[in-house]
Amino acid sequence: MKIATIIVRILMGGLFLFGSIAYFFHLYPTPVLTGDMKTFNEGLAASKYLMPLVKSLELLCGLAFVSGKFVKLANIVILPVTVNILLTHIFLDPKNLPVAIFLILCNLFLIYRNWEHYKNLFTA
Repeated sequence: MKIATIIVRILMGGLFLFGSIAYFFHLYPTPVLTGDMKTFNEGLAASKYLMPLVKSLELLCGLAFVSGKFVKLANIVILPVTVNILLTHIFLDPKNLPVAIFLILCNLFLIYRNWEHYKNLFTA
């Protein structure tokens, strides 16, 4: 189970690193969006701060996952981002849903594996 945890952690970290580095260095052209997804994306871009903030968090958490340092903190920090990715793809872009499902399952798996460190958050 320890090897599975390392594999999941590195795969998840790699995805977040790739997405954030590609965003900051403009490695790929922005895909053409239509409909509600276009409106949603334009709203995020209009805020001027939200996407750089999210991509910075993805970069930091990706580094944490790949390096194996601060993984427990990175799990909690990135959880709202993965939930938002999942909900965005469920409601606005179902064709890319498998990647979102993979990310949320990886995040939940890593939380499960480190549950001893998180269970105190749920005690009164």
